[in-house]
Amino acid sequence: MGLELTASLMCADYGNLEKEIRELDEGGIDSFHIDIMDGRFVPNFAMSLNDMKYIAGATKKPLDVHLMIEHPNNNVHLFLQNLRKGDTVYIHPEAEYHPSTTLQKIIDAGMIPGIAINPGTSIETVFEMLRIVKKVLIMSVNPGNAGQMFLPYVGKKINKLLLLRKEMEFKTYWDGACSADKILKYAPQGMDGFVLGTTLLFNKGRPYKEIIKEIRHYCDEINNN
Repeated sequence: MGLELTASLMCADYGNLEKEIRELDEGGIDSFHIDIMDGRFVPNFAMSLNDMKYIAGATKKPLDVHLMIEHPNNNVHLFLQNLRKGDTVYIHPEAEYHPSTTLQKIIDAGMIPGIAINPGTSIETVFEMLRIVKKVLIMSVNPGNAGQMFLPYVGKKINKLLLLRKEMEFKTYWDGACSADKILKYAPQGMDGFVLGTTLLFNKGRPYKEIIKEIRHYCDEINNN
């Protein structure tokens, strides 16, 4: 697979969720990003375990589960038992006393282990975990709400992670305020995928297939240059 595009279902129309998933699926999205929030680790409540279970049954595309919850080790089994082999589960290292223990549970369940790095989290504090995980979700905004502005100081951290990705064998994914200019800038530098939300994909009054095709065109331009 080339550049991976994943749809942030927190931004979907929940009155027509089945239709939204079907149109994104048919439109060529690669995977579905599911933000689980507990109102404690982040100042918001978003998707739930039941939402995740429903989505898992509505598509055969991979799921990308982002746990924005305190102490995920206590409840991660509830999510793992309702996912499929090869789905991805991200945790925030700051949310857990021993994040490597939680990551091992994800690995043992046959899922892809990942960590999400907040804008204010330094690479140095998660460095050893980069040897364990297969994916790193780089938050370009503070987690918890859609529609936020990109935080420019995150750029230098992204550059450092892109330099480490091959040596430490993990993939990098952009999450938050993902616009066309960010794809055009960071995909050529090695970013593996982008989480698409309200900035580029949702609430545009256009078919998802059309928008995704347009984004794929950016990707083709990048590959041909």
